[in-house]
Formats: sequence, C-alpha cells, structure tokens
Amino acid sequence: MSNNKTQVVKDLKEKSILVSREFNAPLAKVWRAYTESELLDQWWGPSPWRAETKFMNFTPGGFWLYAMVGPEDQRHWARMNYISISHHSNFEIEDAFCDENGTINTELPVSKGKNVFTQTENGTRVEFKMIYPTEADIQTIVEMGFEQGITMCLDQLEELFKTNKI
Repeated sequence: MSNNKTQVVKDLKEKSILVSREFNAPLAKVWRAYTESELLDQWWGPSPWRAETKFMNFTPGGFWLYAMVGPEDQRHWARMNYISISHHSNFEIEDAFCDENGTINTELPVSKGKNVFTQTENGTRVEFKMIYPTEADIQTIVEMGFEQGITMCLDQLEELFKTNKI
C-alpha cells in the first residue's frame, strides 16, 4: 500500500519548498488533473475556496490565469506561467499572484519550480519543488497557509480519483 499523505519539506537554506504525494491513479489521469483547467477547477483550491479558470494555454510560453474564489465570492488571482513541458513527465513553471488581467503582483512572492510525475507500483507520484528568491518569501507563503492549503487540495484530488470523477 502506498503512503498517500502529502509531504511538505521546507528548506530555508535552499529557499525551496518540496511537495510530494502519491495517488492511486494511473499517470495519464494524474497528468490530466494537473494540466486541464476543467479538472484543476475541481480540486485546486482548499475548501470552501475553489479555483475558477479565466484562461489557460498549457504550452511552453503559455499560462493559466485563475481566481481562488471564496465562499463570499471574494477573488484572489494567480498566474502560472508554463516554461517547459515534457508530456507525462514534468513541467516547469513560474507561479505568482496577480490581478484579474494577469499582471503579476510584485509585492507578493514569485516562485519558479518543476512538477515531476513518476509512475509507481501503486499509481503515480507527483513532486513539485518551488524555489523562492528569499527566505522571507518562503516565510510569507508559509504564513499564508500554504502547507495546509496544498494538503487540502491534494486530498480533494485523491477523493476525485477514488470516486472516479477524474
């Protein structure tokens, strides 16, 4: 049986956060869940918040512009720029907060990172490592509830796989 707990490792010296999780789902399904806006909107956002895609172009040089929508319809915008993509293997991103038009908010941390997908005996392991410019940026993200939020999101994704909704 695989360990289906989200693991989050913060390395202040390296200025990175590594998130890993194994899903009991085939690689192709997990890849789709991370790369198709209709599926991302179902799990990317810790309940009671949800993601709502405004625009997505999953190609190198493309981006995903989305809002985290709260229960009172409040919106926090984010943008994920796609730097490189190796189908069913990995993709590199730049991740940032922005306004509804995709203009990056330089007052908040911007990170670069890589999502890596590996087929395992029981399913698929996803690891994503985000690198920040400063230790203070990591502290800001942690204080914003990153660890709890990403854990909830990945638990929601696991539930979608278990119930065959993806």
